Amino acid sequence: MAKTRSIDFASITLRDALDFASLVEEEARERYGELADQMEIHHNPDVARFFSFMRDVEQKHEERLAARRRSLFGDAPRQVTRDMIFDVEAPEYDEARANMTVRHALDAALRSETKAFEFFDAAVAQVKDDEVRKLFTELRKDELEHQELVKKELAKLPPSGPEGYGEEDEPVVL
Repeated sequence: MAKTRSIDFASITLRDALDFASLVEEEARERYGELADQMEIHHNPDVARFFSFMRDVEQKHEERLAARRRSLFGDAPRQVTRDMIFDVEAPEYDEARANMTVRHALDAALRSETKAFEFFDAAVAQVKDDEVRKLFTELRKDELEHQELVKKELAKLPPSGPEGYGEEDEPVVL
């Protein structure tokens, strides 16, 4: 739970949990967008296309959570803010390499989806409110579904990529 600040999962409300989850998806969406932009700059269109696809997946999830929040709580102000979270689901900044392959991008996405699952799995154990526990259990399930989506794409690829990935290539600065 080190990736959050000032959030007490034992006493979190459903409204705050929905805001938290939306912000997690927002951060992941933005990071995938940044990675896609970097891959475009480095003339790596296949990887850019994959990161754009993941951006769109996160956006749909974010929109679904935001709509749910609005239907339950209207325009009530947020108590959870973006500075309270960091890299719960977003790929790490140093994942990007100018010469990365689609396999490397899929591996990065799988690590991110696994990281998010593990986060929500740990959070569920701390939650006391039944509605929040139900939400976090759903989110954990969603992250498993995202992992399966990435694994299916990985299975379509040849067994290995080119040798030397990242050896002389520093992480792309975003």
